[in-house]
Amino acid sequence: MIGYRFTEFIPEKDQEKSAFDNLLNIFLQLMVITSGDVNEALSWLTNLDREHNLTNPEYGIGDFIDDLKNKGYITDQNEKGEFKITAKSEQQIRKSALEEIFGKLKKSGKGNHRTNFSGTGDEITSDYREFQFGDSLEQIEMTESLRNAQINHGLNDLMLTEDDLEIREKEYKAQTSTVLMIDISHSMILYGEDRITPAKKVAMALAELITKKYPKDTLDILVFGNDAWQIEIKDLPYLSVGPYHTNTVAGLELAMDLLRRRKNKNKQIFMITDGKPTCLKEGIKYYKNSFGLDPKILNRTLNLAAQCRRINVPITTFMIASDPYLQEFVREFTEVNNGNAYYSSLQGLGNLIFEDYKRNRRKNL
Repeated sequence: MIGYRFTEFIPEKDQEKSAFDNLLNIFLQLMVITSGDVNEALSWLTNLDREHNLTNPEYGIGDFIDDLKNKGYITDQNEKGEFKITAKSEQQIRKSALEEIFGKLKKSGKGNHRTNFSGTGDEITSDYREFQFGDSLEQIEMTESLRNAQINHGLNDLMLTEDDLEIREKEYKAQTSTVLMIDISHSMILYGEDRITPAKKVAMALAELITKKYPKDTLDILVFGNDAWQIEIKDLPYLSVGPYHTNTVAGLELAMDLLRRRKNKNKQIFMITDGKPTCLKEGIKYYKNSFGLDPKILNRTLNLAAQCRRINVPITTFMIASDPYLQEFVREFTEVNNGNAYYSSLQGLGNLIFEDYKRNRRKNL
């Protein structure tokens, strides 16, 4: 018979890693899923060990817990004596998310975004040009300039004139300020699908990428439910969904406010969501409507999209839902903003966000 027979795939343990390292990888994944609850993660790990024989007679979960404490990944030095993860674990979780999502990336340069402009920039190119008034001494390529002097004046009458000087071109590197908006409304865990965990992983991977590869860029992260508020990168593993509606307006208003404080000319908003806007805050009260697209809420949302367009802030929406009427909303929102939109599965979310981040190579001069 022509075809393939599929069976359950159980990956083998990495023989080059120690028993601790193999368990640590699983533990860090569980920490993201449990929003930083060490006790719950260890309970899940124990159940997984019982079902899949993750440990061996020489090294058990108890040994792993001792190593977590001794190596500084968890601590019980607090008032209640409860296990808590440390800053070392938080950094390792971000690093693991980066390797998981962007692990196939090639290394490059200093980690800033190239532009099509050359001049007094950051990175040396292979192009040369003649000396111009205002060029600094550091820009002069002495080897090429002396070669020109020999050709132009000969060895017997060697002199270096302005016409002999060669300048090595440099490329401008654009600095980009990004605000990442994460939907934490209740729908992010409804319908039997965990959408918040992939969103957290992508946020942590993007944060680690910018910190290590694009240090001149800035990343602000905010979450939005009934309200919107900014969170720190270190808070991402603990992020969880609440009993909230989706106040996209509050998220966009906060994102615009954060970008106003940034001096970079290149600014953008990434929004990860799985639904339509369903909430507004009017004074101290909330206006809510989860049944379809409410014109009052929709118009306020579109007005903010238009405002972002006027100040040259593109919004890229990553819609992790496939409902036709939600896609229609995203299309209208994107057209008003002149931004981008992707209808992504949870598996493809990280690659899409990275590619769009890399694609931003604009530079206003």
